Amino acid sequence: MNTETIRQDFRNRVCEQIRLEQEGEARFRVFTPFMFEDGDHLAITLKRDNASWILSDEGHTYMHLTYDIDEKDILKGTRQKIISNALSVFKVEDRDGELVLAIQEDQYGNALYSFTQALLKITDISYLLKERVRSTFMEDFRAFMTNKIPESRRVFDWHDPIHDTQGMYSVDCKINGMERPLFVFAVPGDDKARDATISMLQFEKWQLPFRSMAVFEDQECINRKVLARFSDVCDKQFSSLGTNSDRIERYLQEITK
Repeated sequence: MNTETIRQDFRNRVCEQIRLEQEGEARFRVFTPFMFEDGDHLAITLKRDNASWILSDEGHTYMHLTYDIDEKDILKGTRQKIISNALSVFKVEDRDGELVLAIQEDQYGNALYSFTQALLKITDISYLLKERVRSTFMEDFRAFMTNKIPESRRVFDWHDPIHDTQGMYSVDCKINGMERPLFVFAVPGDDKARDATISMLQFEKWQLPFRSMAVFEDQECINRKVLARFSDVCDKQFSSLGTNSDRIERYLQEITK
């Protein structure tokens, strides 16, 4: 093994795929081998910005993320933290959705290296979507309930203070102000569906007056038997949050009158 040969091969393989094509006056398209998860290449433009040069994605990165994520959710919760960290580490500016890196002291190569790393870090949201969606789902659920239900009428992570001092049987969001309160469960998976089923059965055993509602992350992913037992005790279900937000909002408006 000749390390110099390998080093040169690495350089050739990467460098030969970086191209610069002029698209207009003081404007160039930068082609790199770096891609999104679906195979689309990162969109990078080199252009004049007043007296200096900048690298810009011209809004393409966020637009591409909306293929998989609702636009209003990109800059929320865990996703926002990932993006903010990437922008801060690589000193990239967010100009109303356009990601920009100013080139300092003619360091074009260093700027391109930093800019592509920032964009790839941001696209990690797509790669990590499946792993992180459970945590973001709970964040999205809480944000939705916070936005739709007045603070005076909701209690997150509620448990019965008389029968359950240890908080063994909790409700993700209890909505008050009706004859019977509404117990709302956010259900990201089988384990939570089982826990919510047990909680509702326990509430019935204690003869608590309540109605129940569930919002699934993806109901189609729930085990059939688990879902069947859950359905036996839950009054109202929505198969997902993102695609049913309007229906959930209407239901909450009707039931909380």
